[in-house]
Amino acid sequence: MPDWTTTDIPELTGRLAVVTGANSGIGYVTALELVRKGARVVLACRNEARGRAAVERIREEAPEGAAELGLLDLGDLASVREFADGLRHDRLDLLVNNAGVMALPYGTTADGFETQFGVNHLGHFALTGLLLPRLLAAPGARIVTVSSMMHALANIDPADLNGTRHYRRWIAYARSKTANLLFTHELARRLAAHGADVVAAAAHPGYAATNLQTAGPRAEARRVAERFMELGNRVIAQPAEAGALPTLYAATAPGVRPDAFVGPSFAMWRGAPAPSRRASWTLDDAMGVRLWEESERLTGVTYDALEA
Repeated sequence: MPDWTTTDIPELTGRLAVVTGANSGIGYVTALELVRKGARVVLACRNEARGRAAVERIREEAPEGAAELGLLDLGDLASVREFADGLRHDRLDLLVNNAGVMALPYGTTADGFETQFGVNHLGHFALTGLLLPRLLAAPGARIVTVSSMMHALANIDPADLNGTRHYRRWIAYARSKTANLLFTHELARRLAAHGADVVAAAAHPGYAATNLQTAGPRAEARRVAERFMELGNRVIAQPAEAGALPTLYAATAPGVRPDAFVGPSFAMWRGAPAPSRRASWTLDDAMGVRLWEESERLTGVTYDALEA
């Protein structure tokens, strides 16, 4: 995939996509480029005002395209169900599980889960399961979950998924991103066993300049840490437009294999999309099954469409 860019995205007219966290950063760029290629995109956003502003920006930048807003709070399973129930389409060609939080102080979601695990993994696990029948109804559909190169810092701890013991924000973030990859691994296996014409893959942006890095320090008024992250975004990071390329490749390029992990080509940091290295524990079949079963128990969402 040398020098793959947005000009290589195929025509997507007639396709429907849902992109979570699409009001800014990589999610916004992903949604914009899909709209430019003809897809109808639902921007699944938590904040209504920011979501509406993003839709308006896309309509200005791609006036011939089709974008709409759907309200979704991944930290509230009732909101996840409401979004899925309210989606006014019978089939779905692409789901991009992009939204996430990073390195936050310990907190819990509306359902009592540790915030990073609850938002980054459980919310997307529930959303994917609830939308799966519509994905199965669309030949060649794809599910792309955005992980991070930071997953390599830590495997999940099955005995402490909610991080209630010895919480460390960066380790909790890494574990949530490992969970994204284990989820993709097990989902790809189950889709293949079912004979489904759906590809589940994962991507990561390398180090991309978005508001993800500064959100945690800003929430705690840690000005030194916030300025450090801002400096890193300006000096080291690649722009969000480049960071979105691995996601767009996994979502649209021909021949993407199940359980692929796509990231920047240069040291997992920046550059054109390429196959990315991943920690060996993200390919652990037994751990994937264990996480899956616990995720079903915690969310109450089961993938019945793959059991039929």
